[in-house]
Amino acid sequence: MTKEPAPLKPAATVLLVRDCKKASDQLEVFMVVRHHQIDFASGALVFPGGKVDSADLNPELKNHLPQSQSLDDPLLSFKIASIREAFEECFILLARDQETGKLITSERLNGISDKYQKDMQSGKIDILSMAAAENLELATDLLAHYSHWVTPTFMPKRFDTHFFIALAPEEQLAIHDGEESVDSVWIGPNEAMKGADEGTYTIIFPTMMNVEYLTRYETAKEAVEKSALTKTVTVLPQVEITDEGKFLNIPAEADYSLTRRLIDPMMDPGSKKS
Repeated sequence: MTKEPAPLKPAATVLLVRDCKKASDQLEVFMVVRHHQIDFASGALVFPGGKVDSADLNPELKNHLPQSQSLDDPLLSFKIASIREAFEECFILLARDQETGKLITSERLNGISDKYQKDMQSGKIDILSMAAAENLELATDLLAHYSHWVTPTFMPKRFDTHFFIALAPEEQLAIHDGEESVDSVWIGPNEAMKGADEGTYTIIFPTMMNVEYLTRYETAKEAVEKSALTKTVTVLPQVEITDEGKFLNIPAEADYSLTRRLIDPMMDPGSKKS
């Protein structure tokens, strides 16, 4: 009997980007190191993100969204989840004051974080409660859809993950939370890939592909604007077993630098010990 694939869990993650002046990179992205007890990508360098909560679908959130945000947007709950996860995990809040229409300041954010971050992370309150109490507009319009990956069917835990990209608010200082993530870094894509090659960082395949994708942009603004205009192709890696070993294949239409990755090489029979 063929085993049924594990059910998909909706998830969202966000690339917060800013310009930098480094020898190897012109922009950098905020990344965190997952706590070793986290059940997915533990110890890895990843973008902030996590599972979509049922509260992220609350219809009353419509009162805390930009006028341009369609309520029929199939990605709406994913956008809200990415805003919530960025706040919970790295103290970045993509939100405006509803009275002034301006992004919240670092001083305002400090007060909001002190009152809500821990309780929201523990599930005692949801993002609607915070938005209503603080008169916030969740800035979903600042998020560009970056990519979409679905965990392969053979994995025991599977996620339907939408990646978004946004300019990091200039006045807000991103830091890791010390709970879900134990370290953090602003890092350029070439720097991250070099660190992975040298063993400084552990970066899982989907994250690496999306880090590398950033290298085609010269500025953070360009990365966000062009991502908003680019058609997103769903990536569901497929396993291929050959005489050379086991490979993961991803669609060429997704426009990554590779479409095939060796994950388990076949041992050369001549190399076996007698």
